[in-house]
Amino acid sequence: MVTRCAWAGTEPLYVAYHDEEWGVPLHDDQKLFEFLILEGMQAGLSWATILRKREAFRAAFDHFDPQVIANYDEAKVSELLANPGIIRNRLKILAAIKNAKALLEIQAEFGSFDRYIWQFVGGAPIQNKWKTAYEVPSTTVESDTMSKTLKKHGLSFVGSTICYAFMQAVGMVNDHTTDCFRYTELCIL
Repeated sequence: MVTRCAWAGTEPLYVAYHDEEWGVPLHDDQKLFEFLILEGMQAGLSWATILRKREAFRAAFDHFDPQVIANYDEAKVSELLANPGIIRNRLKILAAIKNAKALLEIQAEFGSFDRYIWQFVGGAPIQNKWKTAYEVPSTTVESDTMSKTLKKHGLSFVGSTICYAFMQAVGMVNDHTTDCFRYTELCIL
């Protein structure tokens, strides 16, 4: 029997996300942007809700292309607010547009969003050694710094808790518990 992090449960969508994506280091700007937007959309909701709606989000948000999203107008916002397949929260939708514009500025300044965002962990994943999910923090010094810096660059829905969840998702930290089969696999990367 395979041992996983307790939060993965048994729902196939969650198990697949845990086994194949969560904690795997990402360096593609568009995928990093997707996770940043989805983590913001998740605020106040469960991640399972976001996973179930992820394909609808990708279609509605032009596969998270920041060049396209930065140019969304009020007609597109109205279209998104009418889309039952996504989270229809005006503030979160407007934040995605604002964040796309800010991301383009970050890319211009730093060369890539990847180079910019990975600086918060020194360019390599932090390898934690949590024995249980109860030990895993919801924020860290690094997520606090990331949040403050992202906000200075004009991004929204990037509080420290959202930033830490983002860091976990994109492999900036390895927060698989030490008994999880993915922990050792991701230590090797």
